[in-house]
Amino acid sequence: MILQDKVALVTGGASGIGRATAITFGAAGAKVVFSDIRSVEGEETANLIRETGAECLFVKSDVSSEADVRELVQKAIATYGKLDCAFNNAGIDLAVKPLHEQSIEDFDKIMSVNARGLFLCMKYEIQQMLTQGSGAIVNNSSTNGLVALPGISPYVASKHAVMGLTRCAALDYAKQGIRINAVNPGPIATDLMARSAEQMGITFDDLGSMVPMGRIGQATEIAQAVVFLCSDAARYITGQPLAIDGGYTVS
Repeated sequence: MILQDKVALVTGGASGIGRATAITFGAAGAKVVFSDIRSVEGEETANLIRETGAECLFVKSDVSSEADVRELVQKAIATYGKLDCAFNNAGIDLAVKPLHEQSIEDFDKIMSVNARGLFLCMKYEIQQMLTQGSGAIVNNSSTNGLVALPGISPYVASKHAVMGLTRCAALDYAKQGIRINAVNPGPIATDLMARSAEQMGITFDDLGSMVPMGRIGQATEIAQAVVFLCSDAARYITGQPLAIDGGYTVS
C-alpha cells in the first residue's frame, strides 16, 4: 500500500469527493483524520473508512474558524503523532446569478470557506510539516480555477484563489520537503454537482455531453489522483494543477 503508516487529513469528508478520498487514503494504508460540519454524515464516513481496515478519527470542524482548524490539526497530532498528507477539500457553492445580482454577504461567505478556510488549513498543516521536514498537501480547486463559467463569479473567484495560494505556498516550501499541488475536478457525480445542475436547469447527462469523454466523472477518480499526488510516486511534482475533467478544459 502506497501510503502505509502515513497520516492523512481530509476536510469536508462527510460526502462526495471528500468522503471518497478519506476512504481511498484508508485503503492505501494511511491513518485518516477527517473533518466536516455534519456529524451524522461524518460518522457514516468513519464507518466506511474502518471497513477498509484503516484507523480513523472524525472531528466536527468548520474550516472558516481559525480556532476549529487549529484544534483539528492539534487533534490529528495528538492522536497519531504526525501529519504526512492533507487534502483541503471543504468548499461550498452559491446560487447561479450574474455578478450584479450577487450579494456581498454571499461573496464573503464563499470566500470565507473556499479561500480563507483553505489558507487556514494550509497554515496549520504546514506548521506541523515543517517540524517533520516533509509533507504533501493537495488543495481541491476546480476547472473553474482554470477557466470560468457565467453566473458563478464568486465561486470562480474562490477557486482561482485556491490556485494562487497553492502556487505561492509551493514556492515557499519547495526546499523544505513540503509539496503542495491542486486537483481541478470537472463535473463530478456528487450531491453538490446535482444541486448546481438543478439550479442551471440541466441534468448529469447534459453535463456529460459537454465533456469530450462523453460522461461526468466519479468521486473515486478524484480520490485516486489525490492519493497519487500525496505519494512518493509524485515526489518531483509541486505547485501544479491537475485537471481531472475528461478533457473539458482542452476542448
